[in-house]
Amino acid sequence: MFDKSTYIQRRRRLRESVCSGVILLPGNGLSPMNYTLNAYPFRQDSSFLYYFGSDAPALAAVIDVDEATECVFGDDATPDDIVWTGPQPALHQRCEQCGVDRSAAMAKLCDVLTAARRGGRVVHWLPPYRAENVLRMASAMGVSTEAIVRGASESLIRAVVAQRSIKTAEEVEQIELAIETCYEMQVAAMRTARPGMYEREVAGLMEGIAISRGVRPAFETIFSVHGETLHNPFHGNLMKAGDIAVNDSGAESPMHYAGDITRTIPIGGRFDSRQRDIYRIVLDAQRKAIEAVRPGVEFRQVHLLAARELLVGLKELGLVKGDVEAAAGEGAHTLFFQCGLGHMMGLDVHDMESLGEDYVGYTRAIPRNPAFGFKSLRLAKALEPGFVITVEPGLYFIPALIDRYHAESRFAQYVRYDVVETYRDFGGVRIEDDVLVTDDGCRVLGRPIPKEMDEVERLCSC
Repeated sequence: MFDKSTYIQRRRRLRESVCSGVILLPGNGLSPMNYTLNAYPFRQDSSFLYYFGSDAPALAAVIDVDEATECVFGDDATPDDIVWTGPQPALHQRCEQCGVDRSAAMAKLCDVLTAARRGGRVVHWLPPYRAENVLRMASAMGVSTEAIVRGASESLIRAVVAQRSIKTAEEVEQIELAIETCYEMQVAAMRTARPGMYEREVAGLMEGIAISRGVRPAFETIFSVHGETLHNPFHGNLMKAGDIAVNDSGAESPMHYAGDITRTIPIGGRFDSRQRDIYRIVLDAQRKAIEAVRPGVEFRQVHLLAARELLVGLKELGLVKGDVEAAAGEGAHTLFFQCGLGHMMGLDVHDMESLGEDYVGYTRAIPRNPAFGFKSLRLAKALEPGFVITVEPGLYFIPALIDRYHAESRFAQYVRYDVVETYRDFGGVRIEDDVLVTDDGCRVLGRPIPKEMDEVERLCSC
C-alpha cells in the first residue's frame, strides 16, 4: 500500500467531486472456478484499491459525502477460517492502514444503505462487472438486479475517471516495476522460443517469471504464430522455422499496476526479407506515433498518423496505391490495421474499461466513430500530462477479412488485392510500448526492451 495520506487525499477529492449523497464502493470477493472452495486467484476491484488500498476479499466501503465520513464493512476471520487462511489482519487494522477510522460488520451495510435511501439520499455506485456483486448490491439495497445494472452514477463515473486518469509519480513508479517484469518476460521469450517448441512452453515460462517475482500476469498472455488474431488466447501451435510470433504479455506490480508490452519475434533467429519489410513499417509507424504524443494532442489524430505511416510503407511494397492521405481518411488501412493504436493503462491494463470506454477515452465533443477499424479505438480524446497510454501499431493479414473486402471491392481504388493475396498467410506484426505523457512531451516507460530487428535477432539466436 501507499502511505495512508494518499488514500485520505484521494477520498477527499472524490467527495469534493461528487458533491452530495452516499458513495458505495464494493470490493471483490473470491470467485469460484468450479466449486466454492476452488477459487480463481483473487483480484481486488481496482477502484476499491485506488481509494482504500486493501487487497483482501469480501470488503465494501461507504463514503458519506455530506457528513464527510467513511466506513469499511467486512468480517474478521474466525478460528475456522484461520485454519485454511492463516492469521489475517483484523478489519480495524486494515482501516488504519488506509486512514479510515470507522468499520462495521458486513451485515450492517444493508442498514446503512436502506437508511440513506429512506432518507431520500442518492446512493452512487460504479458499473458492476461481476454478477455476484450485482446480486450482493441488489440484496443490500433491496432493489432489482436490473436497477443495479442500469443505475450506475454518471457523476461518480466521471469523477473517478478524471481522478484515476492522471497518474502520480508513485503510480508511475509502480507501472515501471510492472514493466521491469515485462522486460524479463519478453527477453526470456526471445532467448527461448525455437522451432519444434509449442507456444505454450514459452507462454508458461513467461507467466512463471511473473509468479516467481511475487506478482501475476496483468492479462492472459498472447503468444502466437497466428498474430493476425489480435487477442489470441490459444497456445497450442507447434512453432517452426520461418514463423514469427506476436508476444503481447504483461505483468502487474506488487500493488496491481499493469505493464503491457508487445514484441514480434522470429522463430529460428532471423526475419526473412518479407518479414523485415513489414516489421520495419510497423516500427517506423510506432516511432512517429510516439514522437507525436504530447499534451493537447487528440489521440485519434495520433491513431490516424500511424495509419497513414502504415499505408506509406505498404505503398512502397506495392500492396496499396493512390493517395495515402485520402486512403487513410476513408479507412483503407482497416484491411491491415483493424484495432486502435492504444489505450489508457494503470490499475487496469485497459484502464477503467469497466466504467465505460466512452467515459474514459472520449468526450461529448469527441464521440466514438462506430465504423469498423475505428470503433475499437479505446482512446481518442486530447492527451494530458499524467496519462499513461500504450502505443501499439500493427499490420495484420486476416484471410477472412481480405476475402470479404475483395469480394465487396472495398477500397479497390487503393488496395492491390492481387499483391495482398500473396500475404494472406503472413500472420501479423505488433510492437507496443507504455508511454507517460509529460508536461512537454512524453517518455517511454521502463528499461528499453529490444525492438530493433538486429537486437531481436541477436537475442533470438542465443
